[in-house]
Formats: sequence, C-alpha cells, structure tokens
Amino acid sequence: MNKDLLVYNTLTRKKEVFEPLNPPFVGMYVCGPTVYSDVHLGNCRTFVSFDLIYRYLLHLGFKVRYVRNITDAGHLEGDRDEGDDKFSKKARLEQVEPMEIVQRYTIGFRDVMQLFNTLPPSIEPTATGHIAEQIEMVKEIIENGFAYEVNGSVYFDVDKYSRQNNYTILTNRNMDDLLTNTRELGGQDEKRGRLDFALWIKAKPEHIMRWPSPWGWGFPGWHIECSAMSSKYLGDTFDIHGGGMDLAATHHTNEIAQSQACNHKTPAKYWLHTNMLTVNGARMSKSAGNGFLPHELFTGKHPLLTRGFSPMAVRFFMLQAHYRSTLDFSNDALEASDKGFKRLMSACALVDKLKTSEHSEVNITAIQERCYAAMNDDFNSPAVIAELFEVVRIINSVHDGKTAISANDLELLKSLINDFIFNVLGLKEETSQTDDLSHLMDFIIKLRQEAKSNKDYATSDKIRIGLQKLGIQIKDGKEGSTWNKV
Repeated sequence: MNKDLLVYNTLTRKKEVFEPLNPPFVGMYVCGPTVYSDVHLGNCRTFVSFDLIYRYLLHLGFKVRYVRNITDAGHLEGDRDEGDDKFSKKARLEQVEPMEIVQRYTIGFRDVMQLFNTLPPSIEPTATGHIAEQIEMVKEIIENGFAYEVNGSVYFDVDKYSRQNNYTILTNRNMDDLLTNTRELGGQDEKRGRLDFALWIKAKPEHIMRWPSPWGWGFPGWHIECSAMSSKYLGDTFDIHGGGMDLAATHHTNEIAQSQACNHKTPAKYWLHTNMLTVNGARMSKSAGNGFLPHELFTGKHPLLTRGFSPMAVRFFMLQAHYRSTLDFSNDALEASDKGFKRLMSACALVDKLKTSEHSEVNITAIQERCYAAMNDDFNSPAVIAELFEVVRIINSVHDGKTAISANDLELLKSLINDFIFNVLGLKEETSQTDDLSHLMDFIIKLRQEAKSNKDYATSDKIRIGLQKLGIQIKDGKEGSTWNKV
C-alpha cells in the first residue's frame, strides 16, 4: 500500500499524508446533485474530479466505499430556509408530480455521468429514501440541547452550539463577521438566531412532498440528509467528505455542526473541495448568460461555442486543470484539449505496432515514477498529463524508427498507458466514431496508393493536403501509409 499520498484538507488548510481510519478500507462521501433540473457543468467538474480520486484510490489497492447522494427533497430556493421547494415549484410549473421531476433529472444525470465515463458510486442514496434516519437524527440533536421546535419546524441553535464548539472550523471565518453579513430576523421569522438553520420544515397545506414526524407533517431541511446518510453508510466518522467549494461555507459547515451535535464526533477526517468554473475569465452563471449545459457543450448549440466537443475531450480538458484550481472554459482552450486528446489516443493506437530492439533508449520507469509522484501530490492530474505527452513523443519516435525500445520497456509502457490513461484518468477511445473512420480511412488510403502507383502525384498530394485540413495526418513508411488525428 502506498503511504505517501498527500491530500489537501480544507479542514486544516494544508496537505496531509492520507492515512485511512481503517486501512485498507476507505469511506468517501460526496455531495451529489439536486435533481430538479439538468446537471450543470460545475457539478460535472466536481464529479469528474472525485471520479479521478476514486479511481486512484482503487488503483493504489484501497477498498473504497464511495457514497454520493441524490437530493430529491428539502432543497429550498434560498440558503436561508426561504422560498419554494425546488421540486414542488418545478412540478407546479410543468403540472406533474414532483417525483416525475426527480425521476427525469436523475436519469439525465446518470446518462451524463456515463458519457463522461465516471465509475458509478458504491451507494447512491436519496433524501426521500432516508426520511426516518433524518427524523431520528433531528430528535437526537433536540435531546442533546442543540435544536428547538417552533410551530412544527425544527431549527439548529447555532449560538448555543458555537459556545461549546467551533462552528466555523471548516472555513475559519469570524463569527462576528458572519453575523454582520447576515440580515436581521424579520418579525415573522421563527428562528432565535440569525445563523440558525432548519432541520425540519413544517409543510404548507399545498406542499405535496411531506412526511409525518413528531412535530407534524413536514419535510427535512437540505443539510440534514447528508449527515444522516453519510453516518448510516460510512459511520459517525469516515475518511473523505467532498464537494464543490461553494458548499463549504454553508452546507458543509452545517453538516459538521449537525453531526457533532448528534454523535459528538467529527464526521470526516479529510475535507476535499473542487474549485469553480469560469467562462472566458468570468464566473459561469445563468444570470450572466454564460452558462451552458453538458448537451450544449457536446452539440455546440450555444452562442458562446463555435462547435461541439466530445465527452472524452471535455473530460480531458477538465483533468488538465488541478481539481482545486479554477477551470476556465473558452473555445480556444477546448480546441487545444480536443487536439491533445486526439494526439494521446492516436499514440495509444500505435503501441501494438511498435518494434522492439535489444537495447532501449528510453527510461519508462522514470516516467512511471513521476506519474505516481504527481498523483500522490494531491491528485495532480495536469502533471500526469504532461508526463503522458512525453510518452506520446516516445511512441511516435519509436514508430518512426528514430528511437529504440526494448521488449521489457515496451511492456512497461503498455502497463503505464493502461494504468494512467485508461484506469486513473478514466479516458477512453471514442470507439464508435473511430471504427467508422477507420473503415473510411482504409478506403481513402487505398485510393491514394493507387494514385501514387499510377504516378498521379497531384491527386495523391491533394488527398494528403485535404485530410490535413480536416485534422488527419498521413504518414508514409516502408510498410505502407498510416494515419492519425492531430
């Protein structure tokens, strides 16, 4: 087992050696989507990042239980427990049952995740499937003195909790600043304190998604579901809790408080957060008009895009930035990633055609060690990709007869490609398109060869130049012509 893996822990604000609570077992909980609309790219970036983390932990030999929830109830429009329930509002607008909304967008989310080639989590629990567990947790928090009931709703008492615990331990924010930046309670507000948040919400007469509880008919607050489900499937304290950085200040802060108030234990040892997305340097948002959905990115049907990009090219693009760094979408950046991904896949396709020599002029072991060093440095995928392009250079050089590689180094090279390109980074050749193109290219190369045999060099060059303009490079060798995408 590799003991040199470093992870950046938001809780301590530094990199730490990853030491699971019960090795080789690892418990990882990641906050999943709220399925009232299509999954957005910010979510996709988070889930692709944690797929990378999940894959690498599995590669190192850890036995990982990966839990990612589906929020299908209790998420109001505002973080201050105000506004309509997102599912009920969407259902009213479309005149359907709320669970129809949930079903539609859950299926859509899983379809998109499959396109991005993410591994499914070990468990994917839903909020509505764990109402009993949430009610029991709320009851325990009340009994421990950290929550109170008002007119059928239950609120967490942040002021009382913070007297005994560090409420802002995750973000290191100042409590006085939090209070200053939080509006005063209105006359109709039932909460005792401005920072208090709902654990259970009384349902209005028109509210469809409601359940019986000791406090009357209602539904859970947004934060309680993750605390209840993570403790059920991973224990009161587990290894990794993850999500987007936008969740740290409120959702994850409240999760820690709830879990501590209920179980008297810190819920997770390591807290990992992904950074935000920007578009041409500006933060991506619906209000700014610069947000786009995955299917718009794949089809190119969006005013900000010049064309569509394949799911694997987009995954490759995401992995070219460290998960804790801002990721900026632009046509130029996507074009560059698309070309880079195709270069990588083209090189992989040449590996089985490489000829070996008695001696080797390459050091594959050194590249392999650098790949592990990069991943062990807080899952540094950009550094791994840089090493893989050195692998691309070696493959092309060996294929062109300019560099020698031994049989042992070739086997190590194949292992390196399988381990890091396909297993850890989770990339794959988009075979359906490639297979169709292969048959077409075989036909075109045959036509070009016939033109050369007939000394019709003008047609031969016309085919070669035309293909180059389309992003396909022809290479002529002693054993015939080969092609690759550039």
